Amino acid sequence: MGFHIDSIAIADPVLLAPMSGVSDSPFRETVANLGGGLMFSEMIASREAIRETRNAAKKASRGVTGDSPLAVQLAGHDPEVMGDAARVCVDNGADIIDLNFGCPAKKVVHKRCGSALMRDEVLSAEIFRAVVAAVDAPVTLKMRTGWDSENRNAPRLARIAQDCGIRMITVHGRTRQQKYTGHADWAFIRQVKQAVSIPVIANGDIVDVDDVRECLRQSGADGVMIGRGAYGRPWFISQIIAYLHTGVAPPPPSIETQRDVILEHYAAMLRHHGNWRGVRVARKHIGWYSNDLPGSSRFRGQINGIDDPREVMQEITMFFDRAAESDLTVAPSRKAA
Repeated sequence: MGFHIDSIAIADPVLLAPMSGVSDSPFRETVANLGGGLMFSEMIASREAIRETRNAAKKASRGVTGDSPLAVQLAGHDPEVMGDAARVCVDNGADIIDLNFGCPAKKVVHKRCGSALMRDEVLSAEIFRAVVAAVDAPVTLKMRTGWDSENRNAPRLARIAQDCGIRMITVHGRTRQQKYTGHADWAFIRQVKQAVSIPVIANGDIVDVDDVRECLRQSGADGVMIGRGAYGRPWFISQIIAYLHTGVAPPPPSIETQRDVILEHYAAMLRHHGNWRGVRVARKHIGWYSNDLPGSSRFRGQINGIDDPREVMQEITMFFDRAAESDLTVAPSRKAA
């Protein structure tokens, strides 16, 4: 179990996905504190990274994540600009540069970025070579199976990437046109694994340990990347790691422990984003944490109408204390949206 990205040892092959608006420094810190593995930053636009804007710096900040490597994901379509951006990120502490060839969002694709790059293998190769040449740090790639069902070129693009010096590839098992509909095709990822000798990571629809087992069986991948399955469950990464080591997944934390986790995460969001923005960023996380617990819909409505950070903290505490008193010792299992 485990693999290397050049000289960087990845002991536990369970990775936290780069998720815009989710995998910020406070969330990565929370996952790390619970025993998470390698984590990726939110996607950062290359030109924004070059300008070293305050927003880009926040997205790429290491936070309090111990000795874990810092992987920063970049988006863009200009090889020279992406190389320059990668250099800035490494100079500022990034240990790994990840290239975004998977984002399906219309505003990203219309700029010829994200999954749109899978339609231009010549430009893709230019980007790979430019970024690899720009930095000493290993460069990795996250992509989809292809643009649509008629153009699933991930195995071919993976070979191009490896030939250009890319050191690890993550494949989300959907095409761009699927976005997040349908089901991830884990079996197709095996074709990517067979096309290259570098580590291949499987991503998409992994929301419980049964999914992990089946995904690895179908894909033959070297590890898994968890995205939406970690919404409201920052402990899920450590559960999978424990399962891979022992064959048994520990149960979710008690409601009291979940309360403590969310309060620490909430405090980290306030420190990182400031009170005004922190309260607003926290709302979606609070919604995910409370999902399926008794009275969660009403609770979310209350939270969404409160701007005072101390009052929000009080409401979180009271809600989870009531859930604990109702003898609900663990949150029900929940599937990602």
